[in-house]
Amino acid sequence: MKLTVFGSGYVGLVTATCFAEMGHTVIVIDTDQKKIENLNHGISPIYEPGLDEMIASNMHAGRLLFSQDAQLGVTASDILFIAVGTPPGEDGSADMRFVIQVAETIGKHMNGYKMIVNKSTVPVGSVDRVASCIQSAHPFDVVSNPEFLKEGSAIEDCMKPARIVIGAETERAKKIMQDLYMPFVRNGHPVLFMDTRSAELTKYAANAMLAVRISFMNELSRLCEKVGADIEQIRYGLGSDPRIGREFLYAGIGYGGSCFPKDVQALIQIFASNDDQAYLLEATEKINTLQQQRFAEKIIASQGTVFAVWGIAFKPGTDDIREAPSLIIVRQLLQAGLKVQLFDPIVKCVEGMNSIDDQYEVLNDVDALIIATEWKPFREPDFAKMRSKMHRPVIFDGRNMYDPSKMKELGFSYHSVGRI
Repeated sequence: MKLTVFGSGYVGLVTATCFAEMGHTVIVIDTDQKKIENLNHGISPIYEPGLDEMIASNMHAGRLLFSQDAQLGVTASDILFIAVGTPPGEDGSADMRFVIQVAETIGKHMNGYKMIVNKSTVPVGSVDRVASCIQSAHPFDVVSNPEFLKEGSAIEDCMKPARIVIGAETERAKKIMQDLYMPFVRNGHPVLFMDTRSAELTKYAANAMLAVRISFMNELSRLCEKVGADIEQIRYGLGSDPRIGREFLYAGIGYGGSCFPKDVQALIQIFASNDDQAYLLEATEKINTLQQQRFAEKIIASQGTVFAVWGIAFKPGTDDIREAPSLIIVRQLLQAGLKVQLFDPIVKCVEGMNSIDDQYEVLNDVDALIIATEWKPFREPDFAKMRSKMHRPVIFDGRNMYDPSKMKELGFSYHSVGRI
């Protein structure tokens, strides 16, 4: 099949590359000239393990093309994916302006039947809104096909999805989407067809549910610290219950990234726009903010003056720093007049601060180490080398990476989240 993907951001680029990997011819359209030039030279705007190699191989095979020519993108393909950004507006609602611009462009250049697939995270009712913007005499369908990619494992999630959610209203659209995704679900995972509004809400609901689980564990971690319980042992007890499961039950310094904060805020706004209130989600958001603030306050109270931070990206396996808890904590420390030194395996510069190139050199003469992202190189570090470089052997572990008793034996003053 011939596909066009509008948008070369995280979702658009990964989706396009994976479809090309399956043998489709895919054109990626973006208005950003620099992005397209870089992509045509094999330079990706994002870091995702394995993505650069897949882009290069599919470009070499002629299956993956990058262009600014929107007319070419519309006329050359029958299946058109909208995968542009929907940044939060001032009230937290999703900004649909880029989605609407693509819809209007599609309508302007249509030369026959088109199936428009809304891959962007959009408010409920957006399929209808997109359809109303396509002014064309040619027939078309608009379907909702939300993405569930996890940064750091996005290629695996795309190539072997746990499920495919499709909101479609016509049999023609359902058949095309079924055929398109059949190679991706040979592992037996389902293609779930539903109405378009349910599909749109499913995306928000999935991310909101995961955010709720994280905030629940973080709220519980505060109580653990007061009553002398261990949140890690509680996590084992909860996760062993098959009704609950183990995923996203980790206490820490809260969620960040491009999805959870934005989607929780957007869903709260969807409730508000329908004359209702999202009590649970408002609490979830408040707990997340409080968790980061309290962690920073603990660090400030330690009376150190120079701190090292391991990890800037909001999670390992990505260079994404959007809403990263690390940055929220760093800002509080800087506002308190403290000095901060950064190390991250991928992120090299943020907010005018350069990341030091070595995870041990960043520890020189610091009063404490702050672990903000659970990168693999941090799991089994050289603790003796760490102690020799630090002014004080103090660790504030926002990801509960180490065993408290072991750290005590090694001579560290170790502060984690919700543990004895």
